[in-house]
Amino acid sequence: MDAGGIIPDIIDTKPGTVAKVVYPGDVKVELGKELTPTQVKDTPEVTWEADDNSLYTLLMVDPDAPSRQEPSYREALHWLVINIPGNKVSKGQVVAEYIGSGPPEGTGLHRYVFLVFKQEENISTDKFITRTSLEGRLNVKTRDYIAKYKLGDPIAGNYYEAKYDDFVPSLMSQFKSNDHV
Repeated sequence: MDAGGIIPDIIDTKPGTVAKVVYPGDVKVELGKELTPTQVKDTPEVTWEADDNSLYTLLMVDPDAPSRQEPSYREALHWLVINIPGNKVSKGQVVAEYIGSGPPEGTGLHRYVFLVFKQEENISTDKFITRTSLEGRLNVKTRDYIAKYKLGDPIAGNYYEAKYDDFVPSLMSQFKSNDHV
C-alpha cells in the first residue's frame, strides 16, 4: 500500500494484513493489480482474519476522482458496511451500497481501496446511500470516518487499479447526474 501511495493519500498507517477480495468469476484483487470496470461491476466477497465476537467496518474508496492528477472529489465512496460481526459482511449494516469502478475516459488508472477497521463499539446511524445515488459519495475522507467512529488503524486492506472501459457508460447511467466515480 505504500508503493501505491495509499499512505499518505488516504490513511497514515499500513493495515496489518491483506484483506481477501474476490469478485464473481473468481477475479481476485491483488495489491495494485489492474482490473477492469467490467470485472468489478458486482459486489465482491471480502474476508479477513476476524474475531467472531467483534464488530468491523469495511470501507471502499477511490482517492483519484475524477483523476489521479486532479483528485478534486477525493475520496469517492464506493462501499461502506458497518457493524459487521466477524468477517460476515452480509450480516453487517450497509451504509453505502456497493458501486463498481467508473473512471472517466482518458483519466488513466484510479486506485480502489478496501480498508477494514475493528470497531470499539456498535456504530449507530440511519444513513443509507443507494447504488443509484451520488449524494454523500464525493469528497468523503477516510480519516474523518476514523476520527468520528474511533476506528483506529486499519487491520486489513487491499486495492486494485482500474481505468475506463466500455462498461463505464452503463454504470454511470444508473446515477441521476453524469458524474464519474
